[in-house]
Amino acid sequence: MVTLSPEDWSAIALTLQLASLTTAALLLLGTPIAWWLAHTRSRWRAPVGAVVALPLVLPPTVIGFYLLVALGPESPLGRLTEAIGLGRLPFSFGGLLVGSIIYSLPFAVQPLQRAFESVGQRPLEAAASLGAAPLDRFFSVALPLARPGFITAAVLSFAHTVGEFGVVLMIGGNIAGKTRVVSVQIYDHVEAMQYDHAHWLSAGMLGFAFVVLVLLHWLQPRGRLQ
Repeated sequence: MVTLSPEDWSAIALTLQLASLTTAALLLLGTPIAWWLAHTRSRWRAPVGAVVALPLVLPPTVIGFYLLVALGPESPLGRLTEAIGLGRLPFSFGGLLVGSIIYSLPFAVQPLQRAFESVGQRPLEAAASLGAAPLDRFFSVALPLARPGFITAAVLSFAHTVGEFGVVLMIGGNIAGKTRVVSVQIYDHVEAMQYDHAHWLSAGMLGFAFVVLVLLHWLQPRGRLQ
């Protein structure tokens, strides 16, 4: 019977760590972006929304390639990360995290934006008429009412990060214990014709995806994925 190797378990642990950190970062970064997109009438709304949605239409290898160039040691951003003590991000876990945040950005922002839009202005105006300050209205009214959107954003961001391949391979490479996540480990098994090992990991990913979809429908009683 084929069992998971230490390298497989290392890839699983690294993937879960990456997905958890990416989800937390996306909820923090995506909330103000989604709030602004849901309420602004600025002419910049369409360009900003397009930038957020770019990972949905671009091949992951394209995003990974430009991240590799942008974060390289000869680039201004690369020199900045080294100057402030972050070191070189390409082929490191930090680089994987940056790439995952960018690639999964629409999976956090878009559900949050739709949740904020569904809240509408009336509850906020009612709270304002009672003397609530803008921050009070946001934390006491908007956030609780948008809770389903946060749940959907968190689940989708986590699941999408777990399944990444092109971006993580381009920006992180394939370093065991450091940047080799489950999707890359499956690729390695297939390249080595170790189909039994690839099957175990792939079946785990398939089961995980199924559980995520069931969970989303349970959390959205009306069957509507925001």
